[in-house]
This record gives sequence, C-alpha cells and structure tokens, in this order.
Amino acid sequence: MNQTVVAVLWSGFTMEPIMNLIWQRVFQRLHRTSVLPRRNHSGCAEHATVPASTNSRQIKPTLLVSRLYQPSNLRDVGQDSRLQGEMTCKSQRLMQQAGLIHPSNPGCYYYLPATVRSLEKLVRVIDQEMQGIGGQKLDMPSLCSADLWKTSERWDLMGKELFRLKDRHGVDYCLGPTHEEAVTTLVAHQTTLSYRQLPLLLYQITRKFRDEPKPKFGLLRGREFYMKDMYSFDVSEEAAYETYESVCRAYTRLFVRLGLRCVQVQADTGNIGGKLSHEFQLPADIGEDRLLVCGNCSFSANVETMSSDRTDCPQCKTGTLVESKGIEVGHTFYLGKKYSHIFNATFSNAQNKPSIVEMGCYGLGVTRILAAAIEVLSTEEGIRWPGLLAPYQACVLPPKKGSKVDEAAVLAEELIHTLGETMPRLRGEVVLDDRTQMTIGKRLKDASRLGYPYVIVVGQGALEETPRFEVIFQQTGETMFLSKDGLLDLLGRVETV
Repeated sequence: MNQTVVAVLWSGFTMEPIMNLIWQRVFQRLHRTSVLPRRNHSGCAEHATVPASTNSRQIKPTLLVSRLYQPSNLRDVGQDSRLQGEMTCKSQRLMQQAGLIHPSNPGCYYYLPATVRSLEKLVRVIDQEMQGIGGQKLDMPSLCSADLWKTSERWDLMGKELFRLKDRHGVDYCLGPTHEEAVTTLVAHQTTLSYRQLPLLLYQITRKFRDEPKPKFGLLRGREFYMKDMYSFDVSEEAAYETYESVCRAYTRLFVRLGLRCVQVQADTGNIGGKLSHEFQLPADIGEDRLLVCGNCSFSANVETMSSDRTDCPQCKTGTLVESKGIEVGHTFYLGKKYSHIFNATFSNAQNKPSIVEMGCYGLGVTRILAAAIEVLSTEEGIRWPGLLAPYQACVLPPKKGSKVDEAAVLAEELIHTLGETMPRLRGEVVLDDRTQMTIGKRLKDASRLGYPYVIVVGQGALEETPRFEVIFQQTGETMFLSKDGLLDLLGRVETV
C-alpha cells in the first residue's frame, strides 16, 4: 500500500478509546493489589482502608514483646571484650542484660529502642521545666572552631579531655563538650539586643564529647553522651542571681517529678570558671564525688570546696557534717562577665548605651540522669524506672497457649484495645507479651527484669462471672486483683509525658 495512503488512514484513526480502556484496567488492578496512602487531618500519611474484596484480618495490638528490638545479653558484663579495663556497676549490667544499651567502643554505646523512648520522655520533662522559666530551645554545632576556644584560653586549659581534629585545609576544630564560647559569640553578633529582651535563656539538648581517660560505669561516665546546657544573659549582677536561683528551683522540681532524692551542694567552678557554682548530686554508693552534708540544716557541699578535716557546719554552727558519696547529675554556674567580656556580648541599656551582659550556664547530664536513676532505684535482679521515664507503662500477659485458661487470651487483646480507646494518652504505652509458648512465670521474670511499672496477668480470674485481673506494681512488689473497671481506674491515674 502506498505510504501516503497508510499515513492518511492512520491519522484518521484515534487511539483515545483504546488507551482509556487500558488505563481503566490498570487502575482496577492497582486498586485490588495495593493499599494507597492518604493524608489525615494532621497532614501525616496513613493507610487507606483495605477494599472489601481482600481477605480481612483480625486487628492485633501493634506493640508485641516478640517484635520489640530488645536483645537480651545474659553474659557477664564484666567479661565483655569491648569493656576490657572498664569498671562496671548495677545500672550498666542491668541495662546491657535487658537489651537497653550495647557497647560500641570504650565510653560509647548503642542506645537501643527502649532506651531512646525513655530518653525522649526525659527530654520532654526537661523541656517542660526549662520552657516553664522562659527557656528557648536551639541547636548549636557540635563541631566548634578552635579560634573561639583559643580566644577564651580554654583550648589549652581543657588539656587532653578535648577531642581535637583538623579539616582538609588544616584548620583546627574540637567536638564541643560545652558551648559557652559558641553561644556567647552568637549573642554578640546580635547588635540590636535590648534590655527589654533580657533575661534571655537559651538551651539545647545535644550529644557532647569528652575524651575520658578511663570510661566506666556504662552511661554514668562515657566519652559521648547527651547533655542539656542552658545559658542565661542578664542586665545586671542582681538580675543574674535571680535567674540563677530560678534555674536551680527548676532543677529541684525536675528531680521531684522524677522521684529522685537529689541534693544541691556548693561546688568548685573548675575550668568553666565564674563566681558561684552548685552541683546536683544523687546519693549513691558508687558515686565518685565526696559530699559533706549537715544533718541539722540544709547545708551541703562538695569536699573540694572545704577543708577535708572540717566536721562542724559553717551554716548553722551546731550541726555535724557527715560524708557521703554522690553522682553528679546537674551543675550550675554564675559566670558573671567572664565570657561576655571576652567576646563583647552587649545589649542596649535603658539609656541606649551598650553594656556587657551578665551570664550563667546550667548543665544536666541527660543520659547520666537515666543511668543514675536506674542505679539508685533498681534491685539487683530487675530495673526500676522513675514512673515518668519507663519506656512502657504496662505489660499484659495472656495465659500460656494450650493451658486450661487459654481462652482468656482474647480478653488480653480486648483489654489493650479498651485502654487505647478510653485512654488516648496510654496509646503506645501498653505492650502485649505474645510469647505464649512460655509460661506465665518465665514471662513474669522477664517483665520484672525489664521494669514495666505495671504487669497485668490475664488468667483464671479473667474468666469468672466478674472478670478479675492480677496487677503487679513493680516499684513496691504489691499485687492486686482488680475488676476491669478497677484496672481502668488505676491506669487512668498513671502520669505520662
């Protein structure tokens, strides 16, 4: 056929009806074989409902113990080759054996999912307290210029504790163990800072780095860790002292909320410098700090600030100082103009004249607080958490598969669904131990070792005319038998963050 004729015939033939039919069939197949994401009201992606033509499945709890990445390590922690030369303690042993942390290299650990959940909760509590006194959260680079540290003269003062490195151009940097130089430079660059904007409280919660010569005790003394560091800027010395006291009160509230008996003690300013310093110490036998505490009044101090042979209280004059050990979990410093003068951090005063700001800095060892809490609250056999920080608030144990009360298993799943529907704040806080090939006793032992605050056993009592659940409160070891309404009432009083 003549090519011209073919071209004319082809041009007169439309492909549109055929293509429409093809695309209809393609989309029908896609609809049957895939679940497309859609957007909910918050803008987040969620899964669309599975079409009725597909095989429906029974909805199961999403938090199953068998699916949690929490590898148990029952080896003797002291024999771990990655920890050779490190001293160990109760919190380190319990956290490793429970699959909460895993050693990477000396002084560095993998934080496994349960620990990350707990740290995130601790960060939320810290945020609440810091923002409650006017703190504003920011994030500063961990890679700090050596020029700043040399300007403050701490480049040499910090010695081998500072991790130092050079970039490809030979420029010196350090991994910041603290950020006085960086934050003061930041504020100094704001030439329009007014007295009306003060006090200014800036804080961050980031990883810090210190080249510890002998890392030990797990997360209590490592080379890489999380810390909250806050920096305050005030118009006068008097105002700076008021801010200092405000932060100290916030620290006290924080530890009260966590149920930790923390002691505020006078301390040395060390290489950070300044005019005034206090430590927040958690009394513990493995603590490395020696404290002198008066049993007659509120006075307490680090022995570094006093004569080692002094036994009389300098505050009340009548009490006797008793020595104890503590773990430092927080530190506050009134810096004065030490850094603001060096970096020329100024503000415009009421007379529109430039004035040097008064500064303070305030630290909390985030990972250290977590480990110290486990150290002082736990038994030798199992972890005990501050209630707010437990990775999960409750664990539900259904009966062993094939046992006489096996039919109660469905009640365990129904209980979790009821909790999720009636108590939204407990969603994601209750796990089901679905390892029903194991006895209740074995799973109870695991639950005690991992430290769920509440363990709920669904057994024979759940099949009675008025179902009853065995509830174990891990903190005290108390066991209660509650109806479903009683259980809901109990868990309804659990505080979460």
